[in-house]
Amino acid sequence: MNIKINKRFLLICLFYMSSGCLQAQSVIPPFKKGERVVFTGNSITHGGHYHSFIWLYYMTRFPDKPITIMNAGIGGESTWDMKARLDDDVFDRKPTYVTLTFGMNDTGYDIYMKDNANELSEQRIVKSLDSFREIEGRLLAKNKITKVLIGGSPYDETSKFNNFILHQKNNAILKIIDAQRVSAKKNGWGFVDFNEPMRKISLEEQKRDSTFTFCRVDRIHPDNDGQMVMAYLFLKAQGLAGYEVSEFSIDAQHLDVIVHKNCKISKLKRGKKNLTFDYLAYALPYPLDSIPRHGWGNMKSQRDAMQLVPFMKEFNQERFQVHNLEKGIYQLTIDDQYIDNLSSGQLMKGINLADYPTTPQYQQAMKIMYLNEERFEIEKRFREYLWTEYSFLRKEGPLFVDNQKAIDKLQEYLPKDLFLRASYGWYIKAMHPEIRKVWKNYMNSIIEAIYKINKPVTHRVKLIRMEQ
Repeated sequence: MNIKINKRFLLICLFYMSSGCLQAQSVIPPFKKGERVVFTGNSITHGGHYHSFIWLYYMTRFPDKPITIMNAGIGGESTWDMKARLDDDVFDRKPTYVTLTFGMNDTGYDIYMKDNANELSEQRIVKSLDSFREIEGRLLAKNKITKVLIGGSPYDETSKFNNFILHQKNNAILKIIDAQRVSAKKNGWGFVDFNEPMRKISLEEQKRDSTFTFCRVDRIHPDNDGQMVMAYLFLKAQGLAGYEVSEFSIDAQHLDVIVHKNCKISKLKRGKKNLTFDYLAYALPYPLDSIPRHGWGNMKSQRDAMQLVPFMKEFNQERFQVHNLEKGIYQLTIDDQYIDNLSSGQLMKGINLADYPTTPQYQQAMKIMYLNEERFEIEKRFREYLWTEYSFLRKEGPLFVDNQKAIDKLQEYLPKDLFLRASYGWYIKAMHPEIRKVWKNYMNSIIEAIYKINKPVTHRVKLIRMEQ
């Protein structure tokens, strides 16, 4: 094994370990009103939904505190690529908050099939951390930006869904994550690890189904259930677990509101067989998409993640409770929309209205979800254009010239480059600034619309006792 490489690798590890224990983890600051957040990463960020799912939470939970979240992922990149685009793709977007994740591509792929895999892996880690030290210095110079390092999602070496496995690759990723963790502690930055929690979930699920994986295509790219787990882990690290949509409890006999959190209950009335009141929550329930969308041959949806993490319990509670109702079965309606038939015992125990996609408030949130998905699609066009610029033309031809010379270079490589073929269609459209301007205006109009229609409204709630 190369002694020079070993010594250099050891020195870099000692540099990062000198600031404290590898297991230290800092708290991620939640986003403030007006925050401009850039998520920087590789293809898992470029084509992934986790940052969009995070923004959807803020859109629905904090309707009067608008923020902006921007995707700065480029597929296939490592730290040495990211440092070359920091200025124009990250800092020029005037962020107040920057996240950075790397490691999947840095640690290589085919090297794990070679006899000297350990040596080659160490070389890749050294190169990654050398580049990260340059990025670290440039981030430190931006003292008004909040910084968060993200330990990237795992390479799945344990699922049995196929026989192709790059053994020990995730261990190399873990070494990079250890360096990220220590850097965050040393610099007073935020840090969250996606890798270990996702591996634990996978191992638990694989006890029941050996083929379970978040990365159903290539062991690398998480499906939308994995992307939602990543969003859950990020929000949890921001300390937002337990911040309910609303909670209210009513005493039907005394016509009294016992509890009201993040909501207002008014016009409480009791008839011979019914109880009615007006309900205004100050947030909307979090809508969960049940359709697998986009990405790398996605088979799972955002909602599928609810079987894997306690998101509903920790982040999506709209608690409704009624005491001292006459025993019986009650029909619950909201704005005359039938919701469910519930026993007095169920109502006394309490229900979570966020479990009901048919409520008017959930349907309002669904509109926001669909608009946010449209915004995601437009933003992804820009990322495909920028992938062509940063990942191809930067190496093979003129960068950001957007002319026939660039097209000629692309066409030269199209027959032999699958990834280029996937992005080429967007490039030949987005190379025209007029088209990019229209897309940007459209995306901004979607965001503006979201922050107009995401304001909760007052609903009329009725409980009608049904005849036995």
